[in-house]
Amino acid sequence: MGALIYDDSEHPIFIEDRALAHLKVVIATKLRRQESFTLSWRHPEGQPVGRTTIWLHPSIPLRFVFDEPDPPELNADWIERLMHSANTTGGIQLVDEIVEDAPEGEASAQATTS
Repeated sequence: MGALIYDDSEHPIFIEDRALAHLKVVIATKLRRQESFTLSWRHPEGQPVGRTTIWLHPSIPLRFVFDEPDPPELNADWIERLMHSANTTGGIQLVDEIVEDAPEGEASAQATTS
């Protein structure tokens, strides 16, 4: 389980390493372009029901911490879906990864947050 440390907060945002690696690509791309945007996610099980949104801006400190020492192989389609949501007025919505190699050709969603 990785963590996104936002603005030197004492409360990290815990996100599964694979999802965090994909978010990192999208967030870094947007911030490198000096673009501000929001990031939203539903609260995982074990937390109060709801959702959270944070404002991301190039001047706000942000750190990505991964449990796994090696980066995962990235899914270009998932990055594209996240980037598409980043370019909307609603900002990045942390959506599940679609796994294309599901049985009988059916796509299935893989959980991304905990």
